[in-house]
Amino acid sequence: MRSVEYLKNNGVDIDKSLELFGDMGTYNETVGEYLVGLPDKINKLTTYLDNKDINNFTIFVHSIKSDAKYFGFTKLSDMALEFEEHGKVGDIFYINEHFTELVTEANKSLVIVREYLNGTDDVQEEAPASNNVEPYQNKTILVVDDSNIIRNFVKRIFSEEYAVGTASDGQEAIDIITANMNNENIVAILLDLNMPHVDGFAVLDFMKENNLLKQMPVSIISGDSSKETIDRAFTYGIVDMLGKPFNNNDVKSVIEKTMFYKEMQ
Repeated sequence: MRSVEYLKNNGVDIDKSLELFGDMGTYNETVGEYLVGLPDKINKLTTYLDNKDINNFTIFVHSIKSDAKYFGFTKLSDMALEFEEHGKVGDIFYINEHFTELVTEANKSLVIVREYLNGTDDVQEEAPASNNVEPYQNKTILVVDDSNIIRNFVKRIFSEEYAVGTASDGQEAIDIITANMNNENIVAILLDLNMPHVDGFAVLDFMKENNLLKQMPVSIISGDSSKETIDRAFTYGIVDMLGKPFNNNDVKSVIEKTMFYKEMQ
């Protein structure tokens, strides 16, 4: 592995990244996930663009923006933000015109990470959860986010105190919640709203319909801080809302608040 100076010399904003990860040890343990996950997201973007599916394109480019920001790739993050904003208004002309630039910048970041890790690019992706979900046996925090970086970041924070379950999309979360309807083992849920396929609001709708929001209290983690989104989320009776990016203390605080809500029921 190269020194951190290699990253700095290649324009990586390590100081900003460490506001999230805390130290280089955590950064080094996690950056391989970026190396694995980004190519798949770029491939999905290409497919969505080819199919003129701007809604899912915008969701995935938002995810790339967040991941790039977490690991200090500021230029890529800023470019992805531009695409996200144009996607929200359906500006497919801009997206088509500049898409190659986004892919080129993303590939540059992958080259930097591979070189930094000295070619150690064989990090394994998380295995997909089985549809035959077993109920939890212990008190568990459930983290629902399409970014494996966020899921694993939260797991590291609480791994010594609680069991941490994860779901990568809304449907997986609904399956897990359904499996645990008849127990009290999900003590808190951290739920992302902006996910492909089945989003966080669909999870909230399911929980509301089944009267589960007191049994399994929910706090939101989201990069969307618009008033409309915040107001809509709080109509469900969520406990709190945590904006991305966040640090260890932010996550611990919102989890404690969410678990306390359950204890007060």
